[in-house]
Amino acid sequence: MKFTKMHGIGNDYVYVNCFEEEVKDPASVARFVSDRHFGIGSDGLILICPTEKADCEMKMYNADGSLGAMCGNGIRCVAKYAYDHGIVDKEEITVATGSGVKSLFLTAENGKVKTVRVNMGTPVFTPKDIPVLSSLPQIVDEPLSAGDMDVRFTAVSMGNPHAVIFMEGIAELDLPKIGPYFENHAIFPDRINTEFVEIVGEQELRMRVWERGSGETLACGTGACAVAVAAILNDHVSADRPVTVHLLGGDLEIMWDRKENTVYMTGPATEVFEGKIDL
Repeated sequence: MKFTKMHGIGNDYVYVNCFEEEVKDPASVARFVSDRHFGIGSDGLILICPTEKADCEMKMYNADGSLGAMCGNGIRCVAKYAYDHGIVDKEEITVATGSGVKSLFLTAENGKVKTVRVNMGTPVFTPKDIPVLSSLPQIVDEPLSAGDMDVRFTAVSMGNPHAVIFMEGIAELDLPKIGPYFENHAIFPDRINTEFVEIVGEQELRMRVWERGSGETLACGTGACAVAVAAILNDHVSADRPVTVHLLGGDLEIMWDRKENTVYMTGPATEVFEGKIDL
């Protein structure tokens, strides 16, 4: 199987061009290629596929083989691959995902995409649509106990479910220990991505993320969007200016257009290497 290794600020995936390749069992392939000792090493597998709904389709699999709906860092890399490798020849494209068709705006230099601005769609706050088991109309700064931690969280879906927790001292958190308690908590029927967030400036946030199915990753695009939206809902940042979110792998700029009720994410996409692997 031919593949391309790419990352968006350290959130790395193995990409396969399914305009040319066929992947018969993507769940098991995802588990194999994601292994950082016996495979290629990645946070998962992303297939770039033909579709009649958009310029191309992104099918995303987590490192454990589970199917994901949307990946903000991954979709920027899909856009870069599609442009750099001639699937598309324009700087405004559409990509179909498990959470709908997304519009992307590409900035290219010398024929290669450098940054991508993604229309990430509308944030979802209704608990049953995230999903979270709750009778509240929305969950903003509500208490939650997981493991031996008592926190307050805000629930947002950006195509994936997110629990956003504002706190200090996130660098000292033992995420491999506490992350699974949140991911598999009984109130999250489809599991949850959990962001631990510090306010570090007037429009600046720092986050760490525990992703369902992948563990702690260097970056999560939908998570950064959820974090910015949650920060606005909790009056930690202003809604009328972009929010810079610092992740372990780099920075993303997030803007929530309240009039359109649309979230935009801007960030880089990087191709690392191409290769072939015997499955």
